[in-house]
This record gives sequence, C-alpha cells and structure tokens, in this order.
Amino acid sequence: MAESTTGKRRIGVALSGGGVRAAAFHAGVMHYLAERERLEDVMHISSVSGGSLFAGIVFCVSGYCWPSSKVYLTEVFPRIREIFTTHSLQRAALCHLILNPFNWRFLLSRANVLAQAIKSSWGVHGDLSAIGNSPTWSINCTTAETGRRFRFKLMTMGDYELGYAKVEKFSLAKAIAVSAAFPGGIGPLSIKTEDFEWKKRPGVWGQGQGSGVPFTPPFKRVHLYDGGLYDNLGIEPLFDVGRQSFKVDETLESQPQFLLVSDAGAALKRQFILNPLNPMRFKRIADIALDQTRALRVRALMRFLQQQPESGAYLGIGTAADGGIRRFATKGEELAAHLQATCWLSVAEAQSAATYSTTLCRMSEQSFDLISRHGYETAKWNLELFAGWGGVSFQCN
Repeated sequence: MAESTTGKRRIGVALSGGGVRAAAFHAGVMHYLAERERLEDVMHISSVSGGSLFAGIVFCVSGYCWPSSKVYLTEVFPRIREIFTTHSLQRAALCHLILNPFNWRFLLSRANVLAQAIKSSWGVHGDLSAIGNSPTWSINCTTAETGRRFRFKLMTMGDYELGYAKVEKFSLAKAIAVSAAFPGGIGPLSIKTEDFEWKKRPGVWGQGQGSGVPFTPPFKRVHLYDGGLYDNLGIEPLFDVGRQSFKVDETLESQPQFLLVSDAGAALKRQFILNPLNPMRFKRIADIALDQTRALRVRALMRFLQQQPESGAYLGIGTAADGGIRRFATKGEELAAHLQATCWLSVAEAQSAATYSTTLCRMSEQSFDLISRHGYETAKWNLELFAGWGGVSFQCN
C-alpha cells in the first residue's frame, strides 16, 4: 500500500459513545495526534453518540473541514474546551422542549429538540453537504425496525436492508443528535421513507452505494436511535470483526493502514439487583447485554492487534498510564523506563475520569481538563510503546 501524502501511515479513527465524557476524552486523544502532526493522516472517521458530538464540534469550529494539526492545537482544542465548559446541551434541549409549545409534539422523539439545542448552543448550522470528502466521516446510528447500523456518510443515509438515499440538505445537527439519541433519555428520530428516493444494490450483502437500483423500503417510517445500541465502539465501518481484518471501503481511493480506536464508553457498574417490581430492572438487563456486545468487539479487536500490533491501537478509558506501562515493559525496557519517568495521572484520577457521568450537561473546567488529559496520556503511552510514536508530555501542575 502507498503511504499518505505526509509519508506516514493512513489512519482510520473510531470514536466511541459516552456523552460529554467521551467527547472530552477524544479531544485529548486528538491533541496528542496533533502534537505528532498526524491529524493530516486521518482519512476516515467513524463516530457514535459522544464521538459524533465531538467530531461535529471539530468540523464546525474549523469551518466544516478537518483541521490541520496546528489549527487543532491553537484554535480548535481551546474552543472545544470553552464550549463544553460553558454550554449544557441537556439544559438547552429542555428549554427548547418546555418553552416552545411547537416542540411539544416531539415529547417522545426528543432527538429533534436535541438537534435544535446543538444549533443554538454550539452553532452547528450546516447541512451534510457542508462536510467535505476528506476525511470521510461516518455518523453511526441504529435503525429500530431492522436492528442494523444506520449511517450518514458522504451526503447519503441508510442501512444495507433499507437501502440508501441522498440527503445533501439533511441537517448536520440532526444527524449528530440522532447518533446520540439514547432510548428513554432522548428518544428516536422518526423519518418518513417516502420523503426520500432509496436505492439498493440487489443480491450483494452489505453493499449499498454505487450502482444501486430504485428500492422501496418495507416500512413507511423508520425510527433512528443512538448508534451505541448497535456498536458503541464505532468500529464496524473500519474493521471486520468476523474476518479479523480492515474493511475495504469502495468510496475511498486508498484504504486506512492504521486503526485508532478511542473508547470512552462507561464500564458496567457492579450493583445490587433491583426489586422485581422496579421498572429500572429492565434497564439493568439491557445494560448487561450491551456491555457483553461491546466486550466481544473489544476482544476481537485486541486479538487482531496482538497478531498485528503495527496495524492499530485500542485506547480505552480508565487505565492509568503507569500501570499499563509496567505491565508491558517487556516491549522495550529502555522506552518503558523513559515513559515511567514521565508525570502521569494517578490510578484514582484515571478512575475518576472513567466514572464521570454519561450526560450532555455542562462540564466544569477541572473535569474537562482531567478527562482530556487522560485521553492524551492514554494515546501517548499506547502509541509510543506499541506503535513507535514519539512525543512530549503534559506538564505536572
């Protein structure tokens, strides 16, 4: 395979869900990539929920294009910090719902109201057509009717059972909101399939673009939920779990050579089982199922990376750098010793970052700084220890 225009390996990035916690963690991961001047090598972004919120802010702040490493460090990251520490999407959405009687019709489908909050609070006013093709951005959701991954990508939307439709003028804020539309908390976005022209390539599983033929979906309406219900890691557009290999994307002229997975999903809490009459007991059952699904994807990914360590990195929230470095010190004793001498967050601080609530509320500056630094450090020690990257460290305060 050919190298990127910078002479480095082309990168595919998967950004997990997890509300503002995930957004802050991803901001730190991208801060490290920017310091290494590697944002220019990102060619495909796949995002879910909080990852979609983060990517949307990055594109919006940088004029609806992917920023250079220098622009990210000097303009985008400071602006992201300001937005997440001064604006509450949750509060803004609630105000839009309560104070505007026209929005009462969205009481059970609050993704519409969340989209309004993203526009008014964050200034995301563009359509999907405003986003360029480089890098490609897959905004992932879940189709309730088919149970498949529904995605917005290159001004199209759909899943492989429904088919795909062109949606150049579809609101970017609404696509982001759908990606974060967790059942119960936000609720789905309902769309009428007859409002769009659908195409599907017959007879080929999983292929929805290119030479499709007109197709009528079997549902008059489809309800779109949070992409985390299907794949909270956001890796499916980039990685084939069954085949243990990179996916080939026919829309790209060249394929990613390095897979970077930034995972800030919440770990399953250990707790007493609720009373059988408590309706929240069903949520606990759903949480267990989702946690196991995520664990299976992580195990498959880690098996692939153990066999081909040069092909990517898994950056999971909650692991303190010092412990991780000591565990894998045999990868290079001199490098490990150098990394251990660096100032890192403590185990307690890493756990505090990992257990931050999955919300869309305003963050304190201290919380954003803690979680983003944890993302930065997780990227730094993993990529320097396993991928041969070099870098500089955050300074101890």
